Amino acid sequence: MKKNLFLYLFIFALLINVFTYMYFTSQQKFENERIEKMKADVKASQKQVDAEKEKMAAENYFSLENNTNAQEYFKGQDPKAIVMAITDAIFKQNTNPNGNPLIGYPPMDGGKPFTIAKIKVLNHRWIIADFYNGLRWGEVLIKYFVEENGTVTFERIDNTLYEFKPY
Repeated sequence: MKKNLFLYLFIFALLINVFTYMYFTSQQKFENERIEKMKADVKASQKQVDAEKEKMAAENYFSLENNTNAQEYFKGQDPKAIVMAITDAIFKQNTNPNGNPLIGYPPMDGGKPFTIAKIKVLNHRWIIADFYNGLRWGEVLIKYFVEENGTVTFERIDNTLYEFKPY
């Protein structure tokens, strides 16, 4: 009887070891597959990030911050400070009760006056800006000059107002 009990215990222990071995082997295989999948995901994400960086570089081609020829015009001044001064000067003109004078359109449809919402300084001479009044929107191309005393003067080159489509 004792002999049979030891035999059954031995078989039971052997089965436990076999099942444990199989479990940990399959778990290791699963973890390896998961790691490989994650590596592939990281590689794909890195390719996507690189593509986005290239796209951003292409989109920022026309900007004062990335145009060395335009920066040379300002003789070593900080381009970010220049862009900030220009942006501040344009946004200050939004406080005019008749709308921003750089836009060139009076208030329409009994709505608010036009104000500039977005600005992109293209180079040492031009700015493109987006404007709206809540119902209508458009874009304006502005020529600017930074005077020696630091003041900025503006001249509207052209503007466009998009067709109003009520919903």
